[in-house]
Amino acid sequence: MTITITAFERSPDGGRGLARDTRVRWALEEAGQPYEVRLVSFGAMKERAHLALHPFGQIPTYEEGDLALFETGAIVFHIAQRHAGLLPDDANARARAITWMFAAVNTVEPPILELVTAKILEADKPWHEERLPLVEDRIRDRLKQLSTRLGDADWLDGAFSAGDLMMVSVLLRLKSSGILDEYPKLAAYLARGEARPAYQRAFAAQLAVNTARAS
Repeated sequence: MTITITAFERSPDGGRGLARDTRVRWALEEAGQPYEVRLVSFGAMKERAHLALHPFGQIPTYEEGDLALFETGAIVFHIAQRHAGLLPDDANARARAITWMFAAVNTVEPPILELVTAKILEADKPWHEERLPLVEDRIRDRLKQLSTRLGDADWLDGAFSAGDLMMVSVLLRLKSSGILDEYPKLAAYLARGEARPAYQRAFAAQLAVNTARAS
């Protein structure tokens, strides 16, 4: 059955890999699964047809036969369960990899998204300058904990897994902030993720869409 995902017709980040469809593209590339992409505009995301797939009017969505999914964590988890390459065979290692998937989106990502909101949507607020350092410190607390746990290992728990895929995807949002540079082990971890051929293919595919639209 053909896999179809949705993505921005024109991504707000210009195709730099921060849109959430990158995570799904990457998972499919790691699993060696072909897929098609249906591009949607911001207007189309709020129309009935797309809301039937994603009740919150966002991207990406995932369709395969009569199965329709939304939320990147759930989609990547589905791909990892159905195809080899993203979850270990050992039951305990598999459970730990899934735990890291949840940690990425539930524990590490929220303060990072808060920083994005503070910089983009709240920059004109009178309390912006006072709030920003507080948000950045909350991120630093999480990064310090994550860096300590990673240590000198290449990946979070043995071999690369869907847990690393989700964590690297979350950390990508910090590349331009300079905060990640304070944690060289995490910066190197991010670089290893970006260097994976599957990630490179996913990134190039998303960039190609936005480059074509821009031209």
